[in-house]
Amino acid sequence: MGRPRLSHLDARNRPAMVDVGATEVTARTAEAEARIRLPSGVARALRASGHRTRKGPVFDTAILAGVMAAKRTHELIPFCHPLPLESCQIEITQRGAGAIVVRCRVAVHHRTGVEMEALTGAAVAALTVYDMCKALSHDIEITDLRLMAKAGGRRPFVRRRARRAA
Repeated sequence: MGRPRLSHLDARNRPAMVDVGATEVTARTAEAEARIRLPSGVARALRASGHRTRKGPVFDTAILAGVMAAKRTHELIPFCHPLPLESCQIEITQRGAGAIVVRCRVAVHHRTGVEMEALTGAAVAALTVYDMCKALSHDIEITDLRLMAKAGGRRPFVRRRARRAA
């Protein structure tokens, strides 16, 4: 058994899209999350307004943006295959003072996984929250963008969930 190879390099180490033509179609799922840290004043203002700013409903707009982004991942990441997503759910929760968690769950029946779609959905939803709240403060942090779980391919993955304050 040789060294592990990066999948998007050909035999000459040049960038190449992975050929999934011979791969079996299976149900593929992935879940990703991003965390947002708000200054206390922004968190208070957001809660007091019912999660609205002058730009509109923050969480609802972020959900729409995240779903749109997940569906267009192949246009943003060069070697991602275009996938007909069957399901994309974004969940946004405010936890404690100044913490928001964005979760994106994606599903498809295809020959390749949907990790990048889940990560893209979570990232763009978090960026949308930032964009809609930046008039209140630019001291907003988007952190911990990560894959939480994936299933349906050769290598399933589940992240051990560590206890966190946020």
